[in-house]
Amino acid sequence: MVLRTAFQQVEPYAFEVPASYRADMRVPARLYADEAILEAAAGDRSLEQLINTATLPGVVRYTLAMPDIHQGYGPPIGAVIPVDPHRDGVISPGATGYDINCGVRLLRSELQAEEIRPYLERLVDVMYEHIPSGMGHGSEVHLSEAQMDAVLTEGAHWVVRKQAGTADDLPHIEEGGALAGARADAVSAAAKKRGSTQLGTLGSGNHFAEIGRVAHIYHAEAARAFGLTLNQVVVWIHTGSRGLGHQVATDYIQQFQTAVRQYGIVLPDRELVCAPFQSPEGQRYFAAMAAAANFAFANRQLLAERVRRAFAMVLDGHVSSHELYLVYDVAHNIVKRETYNLNGVPSEVLVHRKGATRAFGPGQEAIPPAYRAIGQPVLVPGDMGRASYVLVGAQGAMDNTFGSACHGAGRALSRHAALKETSGAALQQRLRAQGTFVRGSSRGLAEEAPEAYKDVDHVVEVVQQAGIAQKVARVVPLGVIKG
Repeated sequence: MVLRTAFQQVEPYAFEVPASYRADMRVPARLYADEAILEAAAGDRSLEQLINTATLPGVVRYTLAMPDIHQGYGPPIGAVIPVDPHRDGVISPGATGYDINCGVRLLRSELQAEEIRPYLERLVDVMYEHIPSGMGHGSEVHLSEAQMDAVLTEGAHWVVRKQAGTADDLPHIEEGGALAGARADAVSAAAKKRGSTQLGTLGSGNHFAEIGRVAHIYHAEAARAFGLTLNQVVVWIHTGSRGLGHQVATDYIQQFQTAVRQYGIVLPDRELVCAPFQSPEGQRYFAAMAAAANFAFANRQLLAERVRRAFAMVLDGHVSSHELYLVYDVAHNIVKRETYNLNGVPSEVLVHRKGATRAFGPGQEAIPPAYRAIGQPVLVPGDMGRASYVLVGAQGAMDNTFGSACHGAGRALSRHAALKETSGAALQQRLRAQGTFVRGSSRGLAEEAPEAYKDVDHVVEVVQQAGIAQKVARVVPLGVIKG
């Protein structure tokens, strides 16, 4: 266990362990936090895991973690690991995560919260009926082998071609809804089989679909650009590549156990298994990861269409407009090739984000034209009892965090510990009393209780004070579907 005293404050909201702390470290390890978050992180293995990431071959400048840090597989959740892809830099499946391209999509409406209040409980029920959720719940969409290969290479574009959503959605998805370099033949038959009945499904764990109300606007200019207004109804969708992505991670973590020996890579934790990015093994994993990411983009695209249909079924004839428009869709378990200034020189960097969200500042070409002058929307879900946030990426992220911000509140309790705190039925009653309708399995609801998470207000405030991203809007939950 690493003590809090190992980390020294280097900026008002940044703490570091120098590379001299351990003989195997290649760069410092940095955490964006305040004292309270740093002390809490010392309670599990997350600080040790962060330090371990600084031993990976090819890491540049420093490895880092966001204030929603907590213990994970290999690196901690909240980690950002930048690597030089052109020399001995490696790619690591554990540094991407098992749920490849687990991410968040935000839809906005032209509705005020008061307009849907009479229909809210029915709307939540219909969404729950029409969105397959929970462990093992499949979709009525059964992909053939050819269709699966098309989804893996085309991502959300395939869904739009099948009349689910519109082409207007695509520019508002990270990477336009399809990560380049994807290869269907890099994905195993077992992974494709697991995903064949899961397109358009929510899954379990912390995945959700949530109706929310914009409760506060902090940044009027960014809110106008994103189409957000006070008391507006919005919808969040949080899920990823489901069993397909999990199997891709499993396959390559197993294969890379051999690769680390073959390439003579010495690691402090076998969960960090990796291969040189330019090696055949590294290139094949990157292609499979991109394919799984595309499956996730397609999954959220189809889920958005199901939410739109639920709104139409319940609200048609009762409100002036029930249309839902895509604000943005971001990934937070992914590996990307991006360009940053290293020692004053523009350099390509392979950025692993594991439980971290891209947060590009103003002027970046990867941002949709409508948002480019203001910065990228950064979507930060909290918990179903308190709030979530829309942020906007800042130049500080480009300068200091490899264009990254937090991805959520971060867990404070394990799922096992959360089950001891409450029951699903008790939680439903408690949230109903505060005006929030919740649907899901009893166990799943208890595991995802608000007290299982850090205070998202606290986490987001650290991100803002560190200059990584700025608060745009705070959104409170009205109705939630949990997996």
